[in-house]
Amino acid sequence: MAKSVIIGSNGQLGSDVMKAFANEEAVGLTHDDIEITDIDSVRRALSDLKPDIVVNTAAYHNVPKCEIEIEQAFRVNALGALNLAKVTESLGIDLVHISTDYVFDGNKRAPYVETDLPNPLSVYAASKLAGEHLVAAYSSRHYIVRSSGLYGHATCRAKGTNFVETMLKLSKQKDELRVVNDEILTPTSTVHLAEQLREVVKTKAYGLYHATNNGSCSWYEFAKAIFEIAGVSIKVAPVSSAEYAAPVKRPLYSVLQNRALQSLGIDNMPEWREGLHHYFQVKINN
Repeated sequence: MAKSVIIGSNGQLGSDVMKAFANEEAVGLTHDDIEITDIDSVRRALSDLKPDIVVNTAAYHNVPKCEIEIEQAFRVNALGALNLAKVTESLGIDLVHISTDYVFDGNKRAPYVETDLPNPLSVYAASKLAGEHLVAAYSSRHYIVRSSGLYGHATCRAKGTNFVETMLKLSKQKDELRVVNDEILTPTSTVHLAEQLREVVKTKAYGLYHATNNGSCSWYEFAKAIFEIAGVSIKVAPVSSAEYAAPVKRPLYSVLQNRALQSLGIDNMPEWREGLHHYFQVKINN
């Protein structure tokens, strides 16, 4: 049985990866156990545990903060990735590194495939792309996996919540909500992404992957679906992202196509609405 180490195991994605990899003797590491920006800390932790696979879900992903704390963004998202790549390579360990749809600028207006050229618009996106390049350069046994619009039941350490719960909370406080209708993405369940990662590492087909729930929608359409499934009656008005004057430039279109998964016959990601239904089923049962 393969032994796995999940870095960021107490995070929104990491919590579900721990469950998905439970049969692989998964060991969870939090920030208290490993500091990925310190290569000595990485080397100590992984040398002691001797895993077959490391899944790195740790990231500095508070997008607005990254614009201010630029050095910290690159320290975690780029240098941290480099340290993991160097140590896993030296120890003969497979490395799964999670990246983002934000590496693209959105100008294509059609689903991005793995061979499309990235063009990041923000510090966060640039730091994540740097991490991708460093992992690819220093690890010969890597899986770089980009995803989009993640939401899960565990608390997101950077934001404290997810879009689904934010919408439900706001619906109790307001009579009408205004939600952006010109940013197109694919909301992705962390449960389904975690289960897909488990299938990917079985292939030993190293490289770059896109892994999101299938289909696409705007944040406005996502909000409408949330309220429909939750049985919440509230007026939702579509607005443009320009009206919000956000401090960070984000791609208006960041839909990913799971082409590499499809080519291997292992694209098990359901349509995004199905993922949302599953989220509510788990929420009700818990």
